[in-house]
Amino acid sequence: MVNTQQNPEPVPASTPASTPAPPAAQTVRPKIPMEIWVLVAAAFIIALGYGLIAPILPQFVVTFDVSLAAASAVVSIFAGARLLFAPVSGTLIDRIGSRRVYLSGLLIVAVTTGLVAFAQEYWQILALRGIAGIGSTMFTVSAMGLIVRMAPVEIRGRCSSTYASAFLFGNIIGPVVGAALSTLGMRPPFVIYGASVALAALVVWWKMPKVDDSLRSRADSGVAPLRFMEAVRDSAYRSALVGAFANGWSNFGVRVATLPLFAAAIFTNGGVAAGFAMAAFAAGNALCLQFSGDLSDRIGRKPLIITGLITNALFTATLGFATNIWALCILSALAGAGAGLLNPSQQAVLADVIGSDRAGGKVLANFQMAQDFGAITGPILVGAIAGAFGFQYGFMLCGVIGLLAAVFWMFGRETLPIKQVNTPA
Repeated sequence: MVNTQQNPEPVPASTPASTPAPPAAQTVRPKIPMEIWVLVAAAFIIALGYGLIAPILPQFVVTFDVSLAAASAVVSIFAGARLLFAPVSGTLIDRIGSRRVYLSGLLIVAVTTGLVAFAQEYWQILALRGIAGIGSTMFTVSAMGLIVRMAPVEIRGRCSSTYASAFLFGNIIGPVVGAALSTLGMRPPFVIYGASVALAALVVWWKMPKVDDSLRSRADSGVAPLRFMEAVRDSAYRSALVGAFANGWSNFGVRVATLPLFAAAIFTNGGVAAGFAMAAFAAGNALCLQFSGDLSDRIGRKPLIITGLITNALFTATLGFATNIWALCILSALAGAGAGLLNPSQQAVLADVIGSDRAGGKVLANFQMAQDFGAITGPILVGAIAGAFGFQYGFMLCGVIGLLAAVFWMFGRETLPIKQVNTPA
């Protein structure tokens, strides 16, 4: 476990020359625990439903006779609610435990998303998506907390990539199914998504053991929670915050809010183009997730993070120059590949910093806040730039943000234990 109370830069481990090599049996990597597979199944169900509404949400809002900036604000208020409620969700996790917070968040998202289908005014959608953002931050932050606690140290990257793969496979299938269901209109997908999230809550309630990671249970062990001011002294955690902001800006904000508007402005059938572009992003992401987590556990977190940030930045910057659906899908897939290299390693960094024997709800919440802050500011600023100068300049700004984050990470420390790098699989 990484001790963030000491110097932020790692001290090379010294091993006596007479120390024998560990037996071969000790080098076998553990399997992913069943509890994490439960989270993986729930993640797939959630992502499948979300993939139905992501391509149509901004276009659905435009039907209420509002501007492009107002349409983007629906995505931003969702992220804004996540940002504002993240500190509360971190406190709730530390006090009552991740499982309860996770289930509560899922139910909030299920109800509010289903009600969007019955909205009659723009403000109703805005309010419902804001409340859904509260539920979303509850279940996303608590899911990170559960993975941090339950993932074996040797396969933290692999567990993170497996969990992320479930989301991405759902995102691959969801937009394609959503495009096929476009003849039903824009409202039914919101009902379907609400039902799918409720189903995910049922799966977790039924199969997930009652994990007690509250402060009450931690107090018995005498281990104090990791506080934000302690974690932020670690250069790895600071770099992760910057990387989370860039990831939120491009991949959770602009890609969701601005890409569908760009597709609608350039292509005849913008909804179908946006759906396939999002599916291509998810496909590229999912492909890299099949090896990036395991590679992170073998060679280190930093190489994957820096490569992912640069790759995502370069191909996101060129999205605005796509003149046909094939080019849009190829660029989206390559940008998704960059995200697939980045995300498992960054989440593994969080687990390395917190450790499996400490509560870290507030540390996780602040990481989520950094990502959501990028998702808020990205669509608004890029939407304004796109309206004034063109989509090309808006997407190029995304590239600049990603490259700056890569430079910042170059000065962050590697959190993968040295002994783990040198241990064969």
